[in-house]
Amino acid sequence: MNTNVIDNYSKIKPSLFFLPLSFLITIVLFLYSQNALSVDKYIQIQKNYFYFLNSKLSQFPNTIYNLTQLGDALIFLSFLTIFIVYAPKIWESLLSASLVSAIFSRVLKDLFHVPRPAEAFDRNSFVIIGKTLPGFSSLPSGHSITVFTILTVLLFAFMPKKLNYKILWSFLIIIAGLILVFTRVGVGAHHPLDVITGSIIGYICGLTGIFISRKYKIWSWINNEKYYPIFILLFLICCIVLINKIINENLIIFYLSLISLIVSLYKIIYVYAKK
Repeated sequence: MNTNVIDNYSKIKPSLFFLPLSFLITIVLFLYSQNALSVDKYIQIQKNYFYFLNSKLSQFPNTIYNLTQLGDALIFLSFLTIFIVYAPKIWESLLSASLVSAIFSRVLKDLFHVPRPAEAFDRNSFVIIGKTLPGFSSLPSGHSITVFTILTVLLFAFMPKKLNYKILWSFLIIIAGLILVFTRVGVGAHHPLDVITGSIIGYICGLTGIFISRKYKIWSWINNEKYYPIFILLFLICCIVLINKIINENLIIFYLSLISLIVSLYKIIYVYAKK
């Protein structure tokens, strides 16, 4: 599996950055055409779309609240921990991409300083699921960046060879990503353009992570079994964090994430002990 992933990553070209950058430019031009480059106008042109999407998506509160947790890197990455054993190249890209996405998210949130819906609108005028998120860190959506960063790494890791399958695989990944990121509107945490912009930035971060891992051997030690005790310790810590989340909110996604971690923990201990 790791060999196939390396082979797929080796075929990726810098021209893949062209499309997402074009989308970002299109969004900026659209906002400019609507005279919406100011914070207030940016919020107002989306207001009706936000209320519409929030009202429709919030009809499935349990589903979207569970799904939106996948925007938490700990939750999403827990499902992928098994690849440390079977396809460590994926994790080399994930770690680089995650660092890039964290920097982008923090810098851009501080730069744009856009108020969240709970700060911009009357909180009784729309549905809030889970904790109310106030403040001025709406653009871009950090959860959306995380989701598409991870999905982009997986997209190219398992890209099929036949064109028809490539199209289908890409379509499924994009649809899955959009479903996940728009839960942020459903729970009342973000404006629609926040999640669209965050998704595009996440794609760029995922690609960047792949190129970094391809060019530099920063994380090559992941493939060395003598470092498995580090992962065992990290997995145990993550299990404790997840158990604490279960105690506080008791969501099914946390149970599934914990089960994935435990399975990966068992496998990595087995491989290390066998060594």
